[in-house]
Amino acid sequence: MDYDLIIIGSGPGGYVAAIRASQLKMKVAVVERAELGGICLNWGCIPTKSLLKSAQVFDYLTHSSDYGITISGEVKPDFSAIVSRSRNVANGMSKGVQFLFKKNNIEHIKGYGRLLGKNNVEVEDLDGNKKKYTAPNIILATGARSKELPNLKQDGKKIIGYREAMTLEKQPGSMVVVGSGAIGSEFANFYQSLGTNVTLVEFLPRIVPVEDEEVSKQLERSFKKIKMKVMTDSSVESVDTSKEKCQVTIKTPKGNEVVEADIVLSAVGITTNIEDIGLESAGVKTDKGKVVVDDYYQTSIEGIFAIGDIVHGPALAHVASAEGIICVEKIAGLSIEPLDYKNIPGCTYTTPEIASCGLTESAAREAGYDIKVGKFPFTASGKASASGAKDGFVKLIFDAAYGELLGAHMIGANVTEMIAEIVVARKLETTAHEIIKSVHPHPTMSEAIMEAAAAAYGEVIHL
Repeated sequence: MDYDLIIIGSGPGGYVAAIRASQLKMKVAVVERAELGGICLNWGCIPTKSLLKSAQVFDYLTHSSDYGITISGEVKPDFSAIVSRSRNVANGMSKGVQFLFKKNNIEHIKGYGRLLGKNNVEVEDLDGNKKKYTAPNIILATGARSKELPNLKQDGKKIIGYREAMTLEKQPGSMVVVGSGAIGSEFANFYQSLGTNVTLVEFLPRIVPVEDEEVSKQLERSFKKIKMKVMTDSSVESVDTSKEKCQVTIKTPKGNEVVEADIVLSAVGITTNIEDIGLESAGVKTDKGKVVVDDYYQTSIEGIFAIGDIVHGPALAHVASAEGIICVEKIAGLSIEPLDYKNIPGCTYTTPEIASCGLTESAAREAGYDIKVGKFPFTASGKASASGAKDGFVKLIFDAAYGELLGAHMIGANVTEMIAEIVVARKLETTAHEIIKSVHPHPTMSEAIMEAAAAAYGEVIHL
């Protein structure tokens, strides 16, 4: 065998699995045809956060008088410089993965990888040359791409996906964003904050539909406050790109409406990259576009594993990384536990940010729990007032019988940094009483977690 482990794909699942395998003394190769780090580092998580930070800085500057600061002269965004900064951040992160590969003696095989049955991987390089490599263990970590709807075909110019949205040559005057999940909401927020007239279209009754209903309502209020047009219970029926501006026909509860826009961004989800990677020839089973795996990510074929977006579970970078580590440790023979998919944090980096973990209030009730709900608004937070970021709240849901923390839902400034406390608390089976009695620093946004727990039990101080 050429290697102990070959990984196809270098995203946050693949490269993390490779490093952990190297730490466990395996000889590892990673097959990647594009930039190391995959979509997350190069075209997803990292560069979008760079764009959103630029938008946040612009918002601070345009509202500097709120903080007692006067800026003379016009403040305006340099769109090309914002995009350039984003690309530089992504490139720096990709180079960081290159460094980690070198440090951990991981070989990068540049090319397109396919299974050739058990223990065999064929790699086709950029010139079309093919070479076979062997390993007793192979991990598929090929990720996903932007999903295309039949009536919303992306042309890369007027109808675009998330990759093009990160690298437009100039800022559009108007944009229709189709889909209000994390990707759609973040881009809608970014462009609206810079001055683009954004219309956000969501098929379901509320935006960010996977979140708690109160969180969805708060984000919609915040979006409307910055003059974004939000259309729920609506769907894009067709887009006419024959004219200078796109003519977007949107079906609404009141009938069809035509909206003009320079750009239409399709953010309706993702499609797994499982075509043409040799699954059929190797006999690997799939179901509804996902590779079927066990609790430790082995597929239907011994020695072939799959992690990340191409398997069950939420398509999140931190999930892929956790799966990669568990998978490799199982291969190495360590004694480990399966991943608890009920305790996965989700984050959306809009302004205000969203972070959640566990059951929503409605899901908890539907599951038959007798619950206690505590909510603490940031309007009552000293740190939020001092920061000028009073939109949002922390909402905690407890099992009334035992005090178990069933779920947490936050919307506000920096809540994506606060959700880890909840994940650890749930992992340790912490009760409401223990959260209430854990002293939180003042003044911080995180005090709202303690206050929300206290609110659920009638002990809140600052409400």
